[in-house]
Amino acid sequence: MAQVARPTVMHVRGPERLPEELYRQLLELLADLSPVVQALPPSCALVELKGALRYHGTDAAHLGEVLRVRSISRLGVDVRVGVGPTITVAATASGQIPSPGGVLAIGPDQVADWLGPLPVEALHGIGPRQAAVLRDYGIHCIGLLADVSPATVQRLLGETAGRLATDRARGIDPRPVVPRALPASATMRHRFTHHTLDGAAVRAALLDLVVQLALMLRRRGQVAQALTLTLRFAGGTTWHKTRRLTEASAHDQDLRTLAYQLMDAAGLQRSRLTGISLKGEDLISADQVAQQISLDQARESRLVAEGTMDRIRAKFGPGSVGPASTTRFRRVS
Repeated sequence: MAQVARPTVMHVRGPERLPEELYRQLLELLADLSPVVQALPPSCALVELKGALRYHGTDAAHLGEVLRVRSISRLGVDVRVGVGPTITVAATASGQIPSPGGVLAIGPDQVADWLGPLPVEALHGIGPRQAAVLRDYGIHCIGLLADVSPATVQRLLGETAGRLATDRARGIDPRPVVPRALPASATMRHRFTHHTLDGAAVRAALLDLVVQLALMLRRRGQVAQALTLTLRFAGGTTWHKTRRLTEASAHDQDLRTLAYQLMDAAGLQRSRLTGISLKGEDLISADQVAQQISLDQARESRLVAEGTMDRIRAKFGPGSVGPASTTRFRRVS
């Protein structure tokens, strides 16, 4: 008897604005199910289940339920799990599950009948503008998109986008799940409540971003090889610049020194800022960085203090220790 084909790709959606630490822990739960996990930050991931189904001796839907139970019980986070024969089908399925969570598995023989009635914007990979163009042409569901000539869709959306849209509407998606445990970058953002001209306020916000970024990297066991500073101005314009660290690091002082150099390079005078972001680039595992023996007692003391503050934050919360306030207090006699 021929073996029935089973869906082998799982797409997991966490809640929006999932904290970085919880996202990392969710990836670790997925790694317990299968060794092939692809992180899709900030809150999604892909899992290849082909070998995992044989190992666990169960079906994909049951593994999805196991993941939900573990995620809720261990992390307090409910997830939406879509399972299908391809990445597109699995991701589309997870997008059709209402919050807070659930599991939807689509078999290979169910793809056409299930995709057909869905609105065209529900197809994973179709953006709002592309959906609007297709609807203007009368293509309002995925089944119609699959039936239309590929050449017609390419004229509407462009050659590459049109070919991909047609294939995926027909359930064709040869992309493999590529193992990727952690994102290659990390970004911290600060939005000013008012247009800001005060240089001290901008420096204080930048220092806070440095501390948050360094703490995240140390928790994830990563180091940054470069930093990108982005400034957003009133009127919608932006400025950004990237510089590499002399040595990959996740220490506050190293990141702060480079961040201040980037800020100085912006040459701000009377510019009104609305937001600022700091991005760690080319992240690598901290294990890949050689540990240089240092005779600088001041630096060693700072590293010890840094570790102490990390332990305090882990116990009492991330906001329990932070940069010193820039507020000046008037002495009362």
